[in-house]
Amino acid sequence: MNSTSILVIIAIMFFQCAYAESQTIYKNVPNLYHNLKIIDGILYYINPETHQKTRNNFFDPVMKFENVQNPASGTDTGIKLDFQNSKLNGTLYYGLYQSNGKSSKYPIYLDKSSKIISGISNINILKNLSGRKDISKWQTKGFGKLGYRICDNEGRILYDGKLNFAGVGPFSVLPGIVEGPFINCVTEYGAVISFRTNESTTPEIIVNGIQVKYDNFSNKHEIKIGGLIPDTQNHYTIRVGKISENFSFKTNPARGSREKFSFAFSSDSRHGFGGGERNIHGVNSYIMKKSSALADFLDVAFFQFTGDMISGYSTSYSETLLQYSNWKRTIEPFASKTPYYVGMGNHESMLINFPDNSKYGLSINSFPFENNSSESAFIESFVNFENGPVTEDSSKYDIDLKHNDYPPYSEQVYHYTYDNVAVIVLNSNYLYTASINAIEEIGGNLHGYIMDNQLKWLAKIISDYEQDDMTDHIFVTIHTPIFPNGGHSRDGMWYLGDNDKRPWLYGKPVEKGIIERRDEFLDIICNKSTKVLAVLTGDEHNYSRMFISDEMQRYPESYDKPKLKLKRGVWQIVNGAAGAPYYGQEVLPWSSEVKAFTAEHVLCIFNIDGKEVRTDVYNPETLDLFESVELRK
Repeated sequence: MNSTSILVIIAIMFFQCAYAESQTIYKNVPNLYHNLKIIDGILYYINPETHQKTRNNFFDPVMKFENVQNPASGTDTGIKLDFQNSKLNGTLYYGLYQSNGKSSKYPIYLDKSSKIISGISNINILKNLSGRKDISKWQTKGFGKLGYRICDNEGRILYDGKLNFAGVGPFSVLPGIVEGPFINCVTEYGAVISFRTNESTTPEIIVNGIQVKYDNFSNKHEIKIGGLIPDTQNHYTIRVGKISENFSFKTNPARGSREKFSFAFSSDSRHGFGGGERNIHGVNSYIMKKSSALADFLDVAFFQFTGDMISGYSTSYSETLLQYSNWKRTIEPFASKTPYYVGMGNHESMLINFPDNSKYGLSINSFPFENNSSESAFIESFVNFENGPVTEDSSKYDIDLKHNDYPPYSEQVYHYTYDNVAVIVLNSNYLYTASINAIEEIGGNLHGYIMDNQLKWLAKIISDYEQDDMTDHIFVTIHTPIFPNGGHSRDGMWYLGDNDKRPWLYGKPVEKGIIERRDEFLDIICNKSTKVLAVLTGDEHNYSRMFISDEMQRYPESYDKPKLKLKRGVWQIVNGAAGAPYYGQEVLPWSSEVKAFTAEHVLCIFNIDGKEVRTDVYNPETLDLFESVELRK
């Protein structure tokens, strides 16, 4: 069984999800799938040989996103938290956010805790958070900010939450920000501010002393800000009810100014092992916090994070959102001023699973694609630029032009600029079928395969930037490495040299195999571009740097298709070392081209100085510099 399928089961087993009846009433099967049938709203896989019907599995998660959206209410002595989950028992840790002087970015936990019994816990503010413990000054101000951490009976951290409260006894919970804020889609002249509140409200947004028109009454907020000045510090205030919070961010410099700047790159922060914050329900928050703090200290302009933020592989849309929320909670003190641009990996997958008498069953991308899929959960959780391709509808292999058969690409595939740098974000796990056996039996895309419309879009965007005099360097980022070196030789864009691996759509394989499609990708970034400097990837839980050139061995001995001639080379930099369990180096045909490799946790910092580019690779735990290399002089 391939490594991807193994990871599916590990993720499911790790969270100890109990089997339950499917919660989805299905109406239609996307036409690109085959051997699936809906009977009385229930989804079945029909074995094409035996005609046996198998109902889909649904694994009911311990915690869901809706359990933590607005669980708090006031009491005479403090706060009651009801997570609406009678099966939840454990411990609630809590503490205040300090507000004297410079406000703390994370809560400072108290040396006391509260039991969670049948999903309910109580915090006694009067007894435990008053006097010298009152670091938020709630007794003086009449309100304060509190953070809490949910742990189950085995000590695993499920969620970190926050809330605002008022009173000196009795207490009440105030409307306020419970997720974020985040600064997104920053340009020379504007940005998007996003956040969630614990209840539907219309917050006030003030930027540089001017109130922004915003009248959306909701608990999810995305506010577009325009009319700003390039390369300028901007101060913004978010006022929800009586609580105001202040933040700042800097607009991009004018294109072509060619001033010095740096940006951070990493991927694969899904849960690690070793206990504590190495696993906050799907996220290695320990390493991600250290990486974010280091990037902040080095004053990066932006942080590119390309996939496997979470452990994922859930059959629950709500649990997927909860894991994303845990990732966002980890970065939010830094992401209020520095944009984090994110892409999808294989662990962002949300599944439909069918047991088939094999060890792992058959797992495909969940649907309906517009509101219950890997792609829709990602769109719901993040704010990225919306300038990519639409879908794979109307592509060469779309035989049903009357219906929308494919997931959206929105906010997963996009591009952006900062001064003289362009970054193009791709999705190598679009329409991803996690079980390799399910691709032929049911359909979908395989790990690492860039589908037709996305590839055509990439070629056009590369061409546009080639003609742009203000762009000196292009970075293409995709979760899957072109040439794996440690952990993904059985998939990636290699599959042990098996070009027969390819998507199946409408019951048929597509024309081009994985190695042919890899070469079409290389042709665009190497032969049709002079500006693509590096491909930034993850997936493998290590760091490696290699130079892709025409001289390196790239094909299996049995390969009988035309071989691509590369006119120029590019760097491949893999950094999947943001917290996921490590992979060691493998011996592969191109291993002699690997210039650096480590299984340590690292963060890549790209330093741009006009036409020159240098990368510094740090260990965020020790702050040791692993290497510093000139990529372009």
